[in-house]
Amino acid sequence: MAYMSQEGYDKLVAQLQHLESVERPKASAAIAEARDKGDLSENSEYDAAKEAQAHLEDKINKLKLAISEAKIVDTSRLSTDSVQILSHVEMTNLTTNTKMAYTIVSENEANLREGKISIKTPIAQGLLNKKVGDEVEIKIPRGTIRLRIDAINVG
Repeated sequence: MAYMSQEGYDKLVAQLQHLESVERPKASAAIAEARDKGDLSENSEYDAAKEAQAHLEDKINKLKLAISEAKIVDTSRLSTDSVQILSHVEMTNLTTNTKMAYTIVSENEANLREGKISIKTPIAQGLLNKKVGDEVEIKIPRGTIRLRIDAINVG
């Protein structure tokens, strides 16, 4: 089960609809076009189109699974007492004295450019259940970072 926001769920559904209604017919058309070019035993265009279709179907199946396992979290019921999924956490890196802010989301919603990190990342795991003012040491691939939680908001 993956906890996510309504916005994240809606994005997954829209992406699935696009793949099924736009990309799937394109893939079928590419296969048909390649098939019309004759001998399939030496037709690399046909092989490539079939492979692209297989990748597309795999992506569709993964999205369907993610949607079926999604549990939408009512953000109005979330607490700001401690860090949890969908918490927006403002913190200070105590080594470099730089400010950072992340929203902790499900793996499917993670997008670093938007400041959304997966709940499965070391930073998110190290912050879970911590409170404002807490200082934590978190092991990341590049070593250990020390963070102080400055604020916790919802979404």
